[in-house]
Amino acid sequence: LNVLTKSRIMPKFLSRRALYELRERPAKTYSWTVFILCQILVELPWQTLLGICTWASFYFSVYGDDQSPQRQVLILLFTVQFFLFASTFAQFVIAAVPNLVLGSMMATFTFLLCLLFNGIMQPPSALPRFWIFMNRVSPLTYYVGGISATALHGRPIHCSNRELRVFDPPQGQTCGQYLAEYLKTAQGTLHNPLSSDRCQYCPLRVADQYLAARDISWHDRWRNFGIFSVYIIFNIIGAIGLYYLVRVLPYAMKNRTQKSPT
Repeated sequence: LNVLTKSRIMPKFLSRRALYELRERPAKTYSWTVFILCQILVELPWQTLLGICTWASFYFSVYGDDQSPQRQVLILLFTVQFFLFASTFAQFVIAAVPNLVLGSMMATFTFLLCLLFNGIMQPPSALPRFWIFMNRVSPLTYYVGGISATALHGRPIHCSNRELRVFDPPQGQTCGQYLAEYLKTAQGTLHNPLSSDRCQYCPLRVADQYLAARDISWHDRWRNFGIFSVYIIFNIIGAIGLYYLVRVLPYAMKNRTQKSPT
């Protein structure tokens, strides 16, 4: 996101805005709505292409080719969607600010907040109640939740040696006999049921159990995709609104004052 906002979109937007406001706007070559919409829309095809190339470069090497077409396409859509969000977010931030330094600081700070409260670094249940709203309003909550659920649903978990729960059963019983009743309702897996010492228990079986602790569900994947799409639309509307309020309206009022009789 920082690469998109700081080195690609924001500097170009500022230079084009300066050119428009110094030349095209006074000459009334075209309206401000044409300018701002063109700045936003011209990025969308390129960001879509960038998202497709990114998906193609990592998907099959990370997840393989054994997932259903629906999941492959949905991960592609989420990947493209993130680049569209980054592009429109940069336009939203820079639309009204006067320089690149301030825009970069605002983009970095806002993205950091979204990243800290998206539910991965800290599950929602562990957040202080005052900050739980940050998890709800963070766009990355829905992006990370959607793409994680789509990519990891049903995948088995294999605990490393450091993650196993190791203990000894009572004398005369095997690990399987000792945990027989517990395993009927347990979420984990016993690795050595026939052993009579050093029982090795993995507390999780599938990735869905880990995701559930972070309020991420396979059934919410399309809902998350829809909500994240709303943030893209919000960025576009916000960029147009901020540009009008901060750059267009003061200019129009100044011209009206200058033309009014003294």
